[in-house]
Amino acid sequence: MSQSSRPAVILLSGGLDSATVLAEARAAGHVCHTLAVDYGQRHRAELVAAKRVSTALGAHSHKVLGVDLRAIGGSALTDDIEVPTEPGEGIPVTYVPARNTLMLSLALGYAEVLAATDLWIGVNAVDYSGYPDCRPQFIAAFEALCQVATKAGVEGSRFAVHTPLIHLSKADIIRRGVALGVDYALTVSCYQADAEGRACGRCDSCRLRRQGFEQAGIPDPTRYASLMQRKEVNDRD
Repeated sequence: MSQSSRPAVILLSGGLDSATVLAEARAAGHVCHTLAVDYGQRHRAELVAAKRVSTALGAHSHKVLGVDLRAIGGSALTDDIEVPTEPGEGIPVTYVPARNTLMLSLALGYAEVLAATDLWIGVNAVDYSGYPDCRPQFIAAFEALCQVATKAGVEGSRFAVHTPLIHLSKADIIRRGVALGVDYALTVSCYQADAEGRACGRCDSCRLRRQGFEQAGIPDPTRYASLMQRKEVNDRD
């Protein structure tokens, strides 16, 4: 099967990084099947954004699967824990226990049904919040798991977990995405976006996103809920 006809499953959160990864997979010639996971996160705006991005970037199909991580909690994104607005020490409370493990497992199952062996995910180990499941060690371990946890793997298929952003700065990711035609105005990165997908401008994800656009020298298209946040971004631009 040629590269141009190979199916791939792309985990798509609706945020900046995963939108860039979808563009990368498309540029690699894959037939892209996007997968969003409704895991009980604080808002549904990112799921709406994922569908929007999938359509805009020409994915072959888009699917949403549900896993209720609110049932176990333990994160500011799935529990009654306040989202921090200042950087802290160590792994932040926005870390969701086992989230990427579960998401990649769902992507793996979907890929096996599609006879696909390529999984794409937008993890990053440079400009990120320190999550353990965004690090190269985790990705290498999961890729090894794919070979022994699936019928396709034990019968000789070789799965690959593609992480094209893992060693890039946020600014480099944005530059790459713009070059690939990503419209970042379609994306939602905020941990606590409102019902319309407008960003708070204060959480860690908003801070990293805003700094990325500043360092890339590209106007920030993020829609902010606060008039003050919009004014601050406009003043910088």
